[in-house]
Amino acid sequence: MPIDLNTLKTAGPTVTALTRPFWDAAADGRLTIQHCEECGKAIFYPRPICPHCWSKRLIWKDASGRGRLKSFSEVHKPGHPGWLQAAPYVVGLVELPEGPTMLSFVLPGTRPLQVGDMLLLAPTAIGGRVLPAFKPVEPGAEEKPQ
Repeated sequence: MPIDLNTLKTAGPTVTALTRPFWDAAADGRLTIQHCEECGKAIFYPRPICPHCWSKRLIWKDASGRGRLKSFSEVHKPGHPGWLQAAPYVVGLVELPEGPTMLSFVLPGTRPLQVGDMLLLAPTAIGGRVLPAFKPVEPGAEEKPQ
């Protein structure tokens, strides 16, 4: 029987003035990332300047909520004791169509994960807060983020 991830006793993210828009959007069930108004590139993780052109003209835009699994790991021995009851669980590198790659919790699907699988945003309550997790697109399912 799957465990209720919201009951985990895990450390929360460090929210700063710079990262607050990301975490506020996550709490609303959205994935928002920075975009540079100078060079047009999307940026993740949040930064004070564009890593591509060094501009400070960064704005937040909602991402599509889609992604492709670049790599993943099934965690059997978590680094934090709060995750023990959830193990094994999957974390993966998710390549967003906007450009950046992000590390994320990946929810189980109906079949084993494979590199290259298409994923959809699946905001998930974990440890008392909503985090931008992803789930596999099931065969024959329409690709719509939650």
